[in-house]
Amino acid sequence: MNKNIIIDNDPDTSSSRKEDREIQLQGWDQNKGLAVAKDIGLAMTDEHWVVVDYLRARYLEQGDSERAREVAEELETVFAEQGGSKFLRKLFPGGPVTQGSKVAGLPVPAYSQDMSFGTTY
Repeated sequence: MNKNIIIDNDPDTSSSRKEDREIQLQGWDQNKGLAVAKDIGLAMTDEHWVVVDYLRARYLEQGDSERAREVAEELETVFAEQGGSKFLRKLFPGGPVTQGSKVAGLPVPAYSQDMSFGTTY
């Protein structure tokens, strides 16, 4: 048995430990995502769920992002074939990072709404 393994039953969502993020992600299911989507006025489609699944997988592997812009740029690249930011904005008019993270049950990255520039990620 490896004595260096620590299991934290009360994970910190900002933890750099993948084990903590795995535990945190277990508390979410698609029904919870649907409820959040309904509250923010989104009618979820298969395309929405692909983005949500991507955000959850990204969070599991990389943890919190320091800036929403990083996540937005990554999403634009990943979904470039579907239309990039235009595609993402049609799905999540309030910002693919902000609304996508909320539906995915994830912490919303810092600076996701920069009102000084009139942008929402």
